[in-house]
Amino acid sequence: MSTAPYNDIADWYDEYTRERPIYHEVVMPGIFKLMPDIRGQAVCDLACGTGLLSRELAKREAQVTGVDLAEKMLEVARRHEEAEPLGIRYLQDNAHTLARLPDAGFDGATCSMGLMNITDLRAAFRALRRVLKAGGWFVSSITHPCFETPGARWVDTANGTIGREVTGYFRERLWQSVNPEGVRGRVAEHHRMLSTYVNTLIDAGFVLERLSEPQATDRRAEQVPGTREIPTILLMRARTI
Repeated sequence: MSTAPYNDIADWYDEYTRERPIYHEVVMPGIFKLMPDIRGQAVCDLACGTGLLSRELAKREAQVTGVDLAEKMLEVARRHEEAEPLGIRYLQDNAHTLARLPDAGFDGATCSMGLMNITDLRAAFRALRRVLKAGGWFVSSITHPCFETPGARWVDTANGTIGREVTGYFRERLWQSVNPEGVRGRVAEHHRMLSTYVNTLIDAGFVLERLSEPQATDRRAEQVPGTREIPTILLMRARTI
């Protein structure tokens, strides 16, 4: 078994992502707004975890291959597939190489809240470029690198609104939150500048087509009022050259 840290929290993470409004009100709708019609398309869901996005892709009639490094996460995903068969194939593989996937085998790819946990971003984008067809699309979501830095915190302003204090933006590093109730409090992630994500993607042979910074509403905004003012999620759509 790999030493992927998500192996240690697989069941907790599955429940967490199915229950938290940020995934269902912000992340998932944002991803599908950027995505083309995927009916009949072969889609690679990179860092698929327990298959939350993979299942939604399959329900929209895509032919889905979910890939993750953590075997226990995939075990949970396969349990969901057994309970509700959608034709999803799950593979254990390293995002740096995607060695089990063929060249030009996919029309598109997704990565939902996973790029921050990939150590070698350049290798991962190059591997994605290899497995996508010419003109293939890639849609991803990440914690917003401009506002979700290791030192960022919510603050009450003098006029009664909620603001965001951001420090340490230029120091790229692996970090872990002190909040034990969140994902980043249990598994560390990489903080990178926005320019690092965009430039590394372009260098790997992609054209950036669209960015999205969704404003939270409903339960998420009630849970974290500052997200009405400041985005905590960034979404990107790119296409292979």
